[in-house]
Amino acid sequence: MSEAQTVQWFPGHMTRTRRQMEKSLKLVDAVAEVADARIPVSSRNPELDRILQNKPRILLLNKCDMADPAQTARWLAWYRSQGWAALAVDCKTGKGLGGFQAAVRELLKDKIAAWEAKGMRGRVIRVMVCGVPNVGKSSLINRLARGSRAAVEDRPGVTRGNQWFSIGKGMELLDTPGVLWPKFEDPEVGERLAFTGAVKDEVVDTEHLAGRLLEFLRDQYPDALCARYRLERPELEGQPGYVLLELVGRRRGMLVSGGEIHTERAAAAVLDDFRAAKIGKITLEQVG
Repeated sequence: MSEAQTVQWFPGHMTRTRRQMEKSLKLVDAVAEVADARIPVSSRNPELDRILQNKPRILLLNKCDMADPAQTARWLAWYRSQGWAALAVDCKTGKGLGGFQAAVRELLKDKIAAWEAKGMRGRVIRVMVCGVPNVGKSSLINRLARGSRAAVEDRPGVTRGNQWFSIGKGMELLDTPGVLWPKFEDPEVGERLAFTGAVKDEVVDTEHLAGRLLEFLRDQYPDALCARYRLERPELEGQPGYVLLELVGRRRGMLVSGGEIHTERAAAAVLDDFRAAKIGKITLEQVG
């Protein structure tokens, strides 16, 4: 993504949400940060480290069923080596969520012991759920609460305000709005977020974006790319994104009058295929 295409968010929105989160932190015992397993770094807002400070935190790498399993295992090992509590989960299917409450209780075991010493056995544990837009926070809550109690939609920015949800066994979750930071210092962070749909397609050049994604797939997952679009590996070698996009469009018969390739339609298809894991289980960031 070029400098001109670096995604800007609304500083005022970020400020309001940050203040809301800082106020809500006093009400919770721990934080569950939801990230996208396909982009385990870029889907984590660096502002959260400052906002959350030393509040106990568990990291959930969501959408693990869409990510490269080998890469997810490496990311979990890396985060745990840094002292994090971390789980790989898929909030839509519930995969990995069976261990959520136990992991939170392990994270808070000293605090729980202190409560019990004061005669507060059974005190409700309150956990704030946070993360960038479209990363799966509402799906997490719905799955744990066993019902569609939080607004879920496959587009960023649906959750508007704080909401509490009981998930049983003496635990409650606090939902918070997803928020991106005002400006991405690294354009590739904005690009990766846009690949996954955390940034609205309306504010990016989708043809450029799809071309950049195809370049990544050409280098890291060429077999998956070839299988999805009936391409041959020699066709990919050294080709820039716009040529790869034209190859996909031509192979899919996305033509307009005069035989020109409908690259906008091809771009939408590539992005939709990636976001639905139809190209394969892909992770865009590697450990180290």
